[in-house]
Amino acid sequence: MLEILIATFMLVPVTWMVPAKWLWPTTTLHSFIIALASLPLLMKFPTSGWTSVNTFMALDMLSTPLLILTCWLLPLMILASQNHTAHEPLSRQRMFITLLILLQFFLILAFSATDIILFYIAFEATLIPTLIIITRWGNQTQRLNAGVYLLFYTLGASLPLLIALLIYFNGTGTLSLVALSHLEEFTLKSFMDKIWWVAFFMAFLVKMPLYGVHLWLPKAHVEAPVAGSMVLAAVLLKLGGYGMMRVMPLLSPLDEKLSYPFIIFALWGIIMSSTVCLRQTDLKALIAYSSVSHMGLVAGGILINTPWGFTGAQILMIAHGLTSSALFCLANTNYERAHSRTMLLIRGLQVILPLMTTWWFIASLGNLALPPLPNLMGELMIIVSLFNWSWWTLMLTGMGTLLTAGYSLYMFLMTQRGPLPAHATALEPSHTREHLLIFLHLLPLILLIIKPELIWGWTA
Repeated sequence: MLEILIATFMLVPVTWMVPAKWLWPTTTLHSFIIALASLPLLMKFPTSGWTSVNTFMALDMLSTPLLILTCWLLPLMILASQNHTAHEPLSRQRMFITLLILLQFFLILAFSATDIILFYIAFEATLIPTLIIITRWGNQTQRLNAGVYLLFYTLGASLPLLIALLIYFNGTGTLSLVALSHLEEFTLKSFMDKIWWVAFFMAFLVKMPLYGVHLWLPKAHVEAPVAGSMVLAAVLLKLGGYGMMRVMPLLSPLDEKLSYPFIIFALWGIIMSSTVCLRQTDLKALIAYSSVSHMGLVAGGILINTPWGFTGAQILMIAHGLTSSALFCLANTNYERAHSRTMLLIRGLQVILPLMTTWWFIASLGNLALPPLPNLMGELMIIVSLFNWSWWTLMLTGMGTLLTAGYSLYMFLMTQRGPLPAHATALEPSHTREHLLIFLHLLPLILLIIKPELIWGWTA
């Protein structure tokens, strides 16, 4: 694991020293080698406990799949960004790749940290490269506004988390996850203790995001370049879920009723964001609100605090990461040809780009959780665990599932079927690079059907 971290950091000098004509092939190859080198970690971790332990970092069943997803995404982000950065000065191209590498470095640090303060520092450090990528390489003039939303939503919720961590350290004497698992739990006595509990979780709920504190996400997604949208949907949202799954066992015996309002918010958010999706005309905004809907289900599965809920949340996080990243890549292929995200302006693409339609179809089916894809497995486990808590939740989750199927098919039909507009007949054909990019997203998703226990995370 330390080797992967060092190899990732060594990519930075490579990016700046390699000749101009070899910049993109070299960085893509180097990052892909790191991604392949991370795969054996899946076979290495024990059924319980930590592995690859050193002073500040270790891996377990929860962090390993997310770390591998992070490593897998870097070569795909570099592949996806080649076209829209091609006309920029060389120094800016190098800086763009450097920011992507630094983002992966901080994410690996966050997923492998055993000290909660180190996790918090890495959690906040990911904000800096993301902010620069959105505000510097975004497509529209609204990108600065999106950057401000991202910054203030995330920081506004993260500062109370820091205070809560310091109070927790004052009470326990340590913030090491390895040590805390053997200590006695806190007991909530006063009203201020309950405020402290909310402060602990709010930063993660904003990052996921929970419906109600989600407004930064559609703005950031719509304004970000394709690499920014990919890493945001695939990994950065999962940091919130990962953080909650880390601290939930430490705080779970405190007061179960505290999490009830957040569960209701999460389930109501599934319905609301799915309904918003059905009325969208902007393709990237539709996929962004789809992420809010899916992460609401993940939040509900984690807050219910059962082994099935945790396992379902872990599976859905990985599956959604691959699916939504693939959808953003596909949306970008449309944008690069039509220079518009409005679905009505470019439709009927099945006639001129049939293979791209196949990728759209598979990604849309993944988004609506078609069996036997892991998306369905994760959703069913969360729905069952929520039903076990209260049968009323079945109405909300069932309605959410139907709406998800509705907007996924709506997205596919609006972009691929129907009459081909006259202005779309002269579109550029699809490239091998784009097909490879989508294939590398969907291949792990399909392979996980065969061996889903690799990403279970928690043993039920």
